[in-house]
Amino acid sequence: MGPILSALQKLAPDLQPLLVHTGQHYDSVMSDLFFSQLGLPAPAAHLEVGSGAQGEQTAKVLSRYEAWLLSCSPRPVATVVVGDVNSTVACALASVKLGIPVVHVEAGLRSFDRTMPEEINRVITDAIAELLLVSEPSGVGNLLREGRPETAIRLVGNVMIDVLLAQLPTAKALNQVSTLGLIKGGFVLWTMHRPSNVDDQPVLEAMARAMIRISEALPVVFPVHPRTRARLESSGLWTELAAARGVKLTPPLGYLECLSLSSQARIVITDSGGLQEESTVLGIPCLTLRENTERPVTVTEGTSTLTGQDTVLLQRLVLDVMEGRYKQGRVPELWDGKAGERIAQALISFLG
Repeated sequence: MGPILSALQKLAPDLQPLLVHTGQHYDSVMSDLFFSQLGLPAPAAHLEVGSGAQGEQTAKVLSRYEAWLLSCSPRPVATVVVGDVNSTVACALASVKLGIPVVHVEAGLRSFDRTMPEEINRVITDAIAELLLVSEPSGVGNLLREGRPETAIRLVGNVMIDVLLAQLPTAKALNQVSTLGLIKGGFVLWTMHRPSNVDDQPVLEAMARAMIRISEALPVVFPVHPRTRARLESSGLWTELAAARGVKLTPPLGYLECLSLSSQARIVITDSGGLQEESTVLGIPCLTLRENTERPVTVTEGTSTLTGQDTVLLQRLVLDVMEGRYKQGRVPELWDGKAGERIAQALISFLG
């Protein structure tokens, strides 16, 4: 939202965008710190939804956002939703039922895996949105196949890359590498939080053991998501990882701290879609712990390779990187740091 709000302020100063924080992401490091680091304005509303089961959380966001919309005078003329989280689909549903058009940023992304809650959120949101702003060419094709009109679709590029390019000098200046006693290009950054990797005990064990083996060749920095830490502690794996000399466990990182590391890592190992995108632009090999991805351009053009839960393949690819055999990628079309401006122009045109 940062680049979008900045571009709207510059290109359409008469518009009055209001930022709503649903509270779905409520950890202080993973929420409040992002606002301060990225220069986001204070939210006009905070729905304070918090954690919960998929249905419970989605219902809370829908109910509370609907109530907020009804309290507004005048009524908002559109709702802009981003990404594929529960808040995305819930706010979209609340809006269209009140006759408020929805604009979806990052529309059209598909993993074609409907066991992923995010995939359901994406499909539903795109079905009811009136303006579909797409980050990569595959999204355009997906939306057309699903019957969305071509006039509703705009290929605008990846707004997350605007953030990365704007924040990269500041992130590097933090020098997290030296703080952790590492050397540039001499470590692995590993993140993992998806249920498919952390909720299945045998899979989690295999990943932890692979991390320890890889750390014997290259130090591994592992910022631990709260969900992942809970699973590691309940299974006894936390003690094993903490005892491994090459594994550096850290609390969750702010955006800048994480970018400071990802931009200077030798390898990124992750199940995060965002890090798939960022590593592609940074030119860092990315081994993605997923069977599929809604961001296929990071695989076909970028630096990402899907390893799924195959830890043997994972370790072989780490060796390929270290010995110079890993593929080179390129930056996809329109991932140029100007997506926020294109999104703002599309919004201005849409709103007349």
